[in-house]
Amino acid sequence: MIWYLLYPFRGTTEAPILSPSHPLRSILTRYGRYAARHVLTTLLISVAVAGTLIYPFPFLYTTDFTNAASNLPLHVWTDAQPLDYKHFVEPDVIMRSVWIHGSYMKALDRDVILGALDVQDALLGPTTNFNPRRLSKTNDPFSNHLSKDLSRDERDEYHVVNGLTNQSWFFHSPLQYWSCDADKIAADENFLDTVNEKKTQSTSVNVTLRHSIVFSGKTFEDRKLVAADALVITLLHLRDSPVGRQWEKKTADYASHMATQWDVFPSNGVSTGSQLYEFQFRPISMQDKVLLSLAYLLTAGYFLLSLSKVRAVKSKLGLMVTVVAQIAMAILSSLTICAFLQIDLSRIPRAAYPLVLMAMSLENIFRLINAVILTPADHKTSSRIGQAFGETGHIALAGVAQNLLMLWGLSKYVSSGVSAFCTFAGIAILFDFFYLSTFFLSVLSVDVRRTELHDSLEKTTMQNHQQSPESQPRRSVIDAVLKGKIALSTRIAGTIVMLGFILIAQWHFLDSESTHFNPMNSIRFFWKNASEDVASAPPYAGLHQARSPQSWLRLQDHETAKEVINVIKPSAHSYIARVYDPVVFVFKGSDRMPPQGIRWLPDAAHDFAHRQLLPFTVTVVVAIALVRLFMNYLLWDEMAEVGGEYDFDDQPLISVRSLGHGHDLDITKLAVTPDCHVVSVGLDRTIRVWNLHYNFASYVLDRPSSPINDPFPIFSMTMDEESNWLAILSQYRVLFWDLSKQTWGPSVAVELYGHKPEAFFFGSTRKNGVRSVVVVRHNGTMVELWPETNYFKEYVICRSSLSCVIHIVDKGPTIHPDSQSSLISLSRHGCVHRVVHHNGMWVSTEVKLWGKIDQLPQNLLAVQTFSSYMVIWSQSVDLVDLNSSKIIHTFTTEPMQSRSLRFVYRGHRNGPTKRGTVSSMTLAYISSENGDCVIQTYFPEDEYENIWFSTAAGLPSRSSCGWNETKLVVRRIENPGSWTPLRNGCIMGVRRVYKNSHDGSTKGRIPTFASSGLRRRGHVDAPHARLKSTETWETWVLTRLEQEGNYETRPLLAPDAPAALMITELGPMVKVGYGSAAVGFGNDVKIITLGNEWFDEHADESPKNEQSMTSRRKRRAPSKPRAPSTLLQD
Repeated sequence: MIWYLLYPFRGTTEAPILSPSHPLRSILTRYGRYAARHVLTTLLISVAVAGTLIYPFPFLYTTDFTNAASNLPLHVWTDAQPLDYKHFVEPDVIMRSVWIHGSYMKALDRDVILGALDVQDALLGPTTNFNPRRLSKTNDPFSNHLSKDLSRDERDEYHVVNGLTNQSWFFHSPLQYWSCDADKIAADENFLDTVNEKKTQSTSVNVTLRHSIVFSGKTFEDRKLVAADALVITLLHLRDSPVGRQWEKKTADYASHMATQWDVFPSNGVSTGSQLYEFQFRPISMQDKVLLSLAYLLTAGYFLLSLSKVRAVKSKLGLMVTVVAQIAMAILSSLTICAFLQIDLSRIPRAAYPLVLMAMSLENIFRLINAVILTPADHKTSSRIGQAFGETGHIALAGVAQNLLMLWGLSKYVSSGVSAFCTFAGIAILFDFFYLSTFFLSVLSVDVRRTELHDSLEKTTMQNHQQSPESQPRRSVIDAVLKGKIALSTRIAGTIVMLGFILIAQWHFLDSESTHFNPMNSIRFFWKNASEDVASAPPYAGLHQARSPQSWLRLQDHETAKEVINVIKPSAHSYIARVYDPVVFVFKGSDRMPPQGIRWLPDAAHDFAHRQLLPFTVTVVVAIALVRLFMNYLLWDEMAEVGGEYDFDDQPLISVRSLGHGHDLDITKLAVTPDCHVVSVGLDRTIRVWNLHYNFASYVLDRPSSPINDPFPIFSMTMDEESNWLAILSQYRVLFWDLSKQTWGPSVAVELYGHKPEAFFFGSTRKNGVRSVVVVRHNGTMVELWPETNYFKEYVICRSSLSCVIHIVDKGPTIHPDSQSSLISLSRHGCVHRVVHHNGMWVSTEVKLWGKIDQLPQNLLAVQTFSSYMVIWSQSVDLVDLNSSKIIHTFTTEPMQSRSLRFVYRGHRNGPTKRGTVSSMTLAYISSENGDCVIQTYFPEDEYENIWFSTAAGLPSRSSCGWNETKLVVRRIENPGSWTPLRNGCIMGVRRVYKNSHDGSTKGRIPTFASSGLRRRGHVDAPHARLKSTETWETWVLTRLEQEGNYETRPLLAPDAPAALMITELGPMVKVGYGSAAVGFGNDVKIITLGNEWFDEHADESPKNEQSMTSRRKRRAPSKPRAPSTLLQD
């Protein structure tokens, strides 16, 4: 709501996005990271607070209105509110009372009780064994009783039990516990036992003699009355009642005649003023039930709909329980605090309390979940939670502050019952934010760490979705509202529900049966001054009353109001009473000075502390211990990781591991199998296979038995999709290594005509269990070989020499899953050919592209998943459909170096007819002007969810946009070095930089877009002229390309590592797994990992294996003996 109010000043209704360097965001991020690292501590703190506040709840609240505990809300609207002087209404009943005081809090002394009986008999006449049910002739209502006292029979005949008339009356008094009999009072040896035993006794009109209506200033222990400050005798009569007139007359007479026995306030015994009060006991109506039910259904529907969009199939039930538990803890904790503060919450129906908090809490919960979803899944759990909480925490805090301010302002102008509700809502909002930032945050981090939610986050944000875009339902207005795509989003739903309910509640208290409601009354009520609510309290100077008459009246039991309504207006739900200020009688010689150490907390709280302290302490401790044990059981297979995350998460986002002592000379070639085996070739003429599954164990390929099979020099290597065979292309032969058996397989001769091949890959046909291999020569020909039979076939692709060849495997539609291999070749003269494998033959056809007249294509790139490819020009990139050879879109670029372009996309979804979408697409290349790495990221406009990759198969769906409707963000990285895009959508590189020897800081090469959010540690700009500089190696990574772009660096080597001086050039770099890269660094292999990488599933670029990556699970690899090798942690 606050962002909408600030629209005239900000020009937008969106919440502000704080920069990563903002102090508030930094604090929230650090806290979120700390809470995720210390899951058990955070969770146990929230459990301890919840247990401390929830355990007292049943002892502080009750549905029994006769004891000291607070009243639980019922399914009714109840209130006792004063009416201002502008209401000219006839009261339904008139209330007069006298208060009898002894010494302070000693109203239950025998002398005070007997004195009260004298006062009562003087005002009403004899009341011993009071029983007004008498059968006699009705007196003439206009008979003259103005000057003479009523006889006992005449008085009783006007009692309401004998018929409701304008002359009716009734009363209630504490003396009725003893039947108003002085002998019974004198014979009673324990007044406290009597009043506690008879607290449910009823009068002749079925009004219960609760302690709240016959005593004032009560003290309870163990929910029993132990002391009272005043005895209250109350007369209720109608307008023409002669009993009322007699009461008023005799009060003044008694005050003047008994001045020696009583101190009377006012001294003349006449009430100084009166006030109109409206008492309500309105059961919840059918209309209220329908509205509340509809509100709960809408809230539950929003919750379930939002939950269904969180693709955490295994965690939905747990997430639902967590949300319900958080809201329940916030409500119960708030009720406990309200009980300690003695805030009466019984005036609003109980069904309203959870609703308002649910509406406000769900906003913050799903905002946090969505923020976690948008964080890179390969980052560490603590980093993801901290980043998400840093992005959303200030919005939640602003919402809390906004709602508290609104509630505080409204509480000043609404009725007392609604004001109490505002107080509860404010306390509940604070507790909800507390439990969100402790309980929910820790549970969410556990879900992410245990990969139940982690898997879905990866699927949603980075991996392929096999759901067809055309199968997605069309977006409706409701869906757009729920997703915040239009102005009426759920960002203000909680505030609207809160304000709406407060207005509805205020309407209930205004629109009563006794006061005819009109809009002007409502306006006057909301804007009246609070000081006009109640008439000025009569000055009872020096009395030191434990409770004032106004406070006593407001705290009357609502059940009493219901019983009085049944007496005077049986068919109504409210009545208006003119309440006269009480006449106070104080026994002569009484000490009205209160003792030291008056209780400030409610009596129920003192009882709880006195009788439940030990069980309370034991219960809270046991609850914490049980939660701790439950967490141990729940995470029994990961507690070592959780416990050790104090150190693990302190590591930077980028980790570097060295595969050392595998080669004696520099590494020249690297290859990666689909199941994350790294194959390295060194100048020492050794080939080593590193198994990343089993602690990076490695072995060296045996020397071939025949010199003719010597694989060196090695031109190229390739692996099949099953990771069974490694094919090595030497100058004259193709050799096969069985990766599973670790033995040499067959070999076959090949002629390369003195040039390196343009392509080398496994074919799609098999003979005797081994696939064929395809070699595309530089001269425009290709050969397919079968090693078991030495059989081969040669084909002509192009009559001119080739400069580039790419291999594309088209899986075809779902109904025809057979794959089809295709080659796209680019010749030196710029012609493009497509070679298709059909019926065991390779058929070449030329592709006619509308190119540039004055230039030739530089390179080709395969887009495997979408059956398309890219044709790279010097300042543009054509995206071409494989089957139709039509240009899908042309991307404009800066002048780029030849063969430097690479790409990566995120959020891939592929339909059965190759109708695919992506959430973002990034092109990265080296500028030919300055050598910077230019990164162009395309993502859909706000009104769309994704980008329709190819229009060759049809028009995009409503939720998708075309390439012409995308937004573009351009970033630059200076001195990129060797770099590669990772499969998780990030870009990683290794470069050589200058390092200041004076303070160890690195010369700044910070991209301008990341200057505010850089996570470079120890970076200091200093004058370079006075410092000596040395060179060092560092790795850099750029994440969140479709958002603000997070940029981070870390040294590649440990400080003062000798390799930094000896190595001047990097070796080959290849992608490994999902978020890692392997780079040759001298005779070592550096495995650079972004976040967590488990190397436990296939991770090649084929569509099949990209699909399998989406369902990978984090688990420990089984133990396996390790071959001699060295793993160094940098």
